[in-house]
Amino acid sequence: MVKVTKIAIAGEGGQGVQSIAEILAEAANEEGKNALYIPNFGVEQRGGVSIAFVQVSDGQIGAPKFQKADILIPVSPRAVQRTKMYAGKDTVYIYDNSLIQEGEVKDNIVGLQYFDVTPPCPTAEQPNADLPQDMIAGEPKTGSFAKKGPAVDPEDLPEVKKVLAIPANDIAKNELHPRVFNIIILGAVIAATEVLPLDTIKEALETKLGDKFKQNPALRDMNFKALERGYQLIKGVM
Repeated sequence: MVKVTKIAIAGEGGQGVQSIAEILAEAANEEGKNALYIPNFGVEQRGGVSIAFVQVSDGQIGAPKFQKADILIPVSPRAVQRTKMYAGKDTVYIYDNSLIQEGEVKDNIVGLQYFDVTPPCPTAEQPNADLPQDMIAGEPKTGSFAKKGPAVDPEDLPEVKKVLAIPANDIAKNELHPRVFNIIILGAVIAATEVLPLDTIKEALETKLGDKFKQNPALRDMNFKALERGYQLIKGVM
């Protein structure tokens, strides 16, 4: 029987979960696999929970949606609540245990979110603007990465096959940069599923961000380091 790996990633609108899924699907296609990616946006658009459904297989993929995920990754406290229905007895559940505060939704902070396909909020200021050079390292000069919000209560986590907790948010802020938070999550997805090699994901990132990488090689190094860091986080706890 052909194995279909079912992945669900969820977070606040604008955190970049759709970008993760899009890169994952594109990389799978480049690797000669079949991939199906379906975005699901909260009714609040930039303020709602965004869920990305991805299926990867060496053979045919049947239904476009699935009821239970093989890998379920909520990256915000609200996403934990929103995605419980997709958790089952065979699900590997990955959550960010450093997200005791909800990530602030801003287009110029988190990872690849300025490529996110979430419909932009009409009132957002320059929703797809390029990041300024002063955000290449250190904390953003405008805004804050976190604001007070409800904590992820371990008792809220569903009953699943395995629960893996990683401090992706803390690592992004303290070791790399808040903008690569979702790339750390992407690395975690690859480690948990082993559906694709890291080099294929790096090639997909090159395709997506090649021009920006050429303009600023430090951006390439930061994204690749975040990818590898997320991969090793999961390998260290599985």
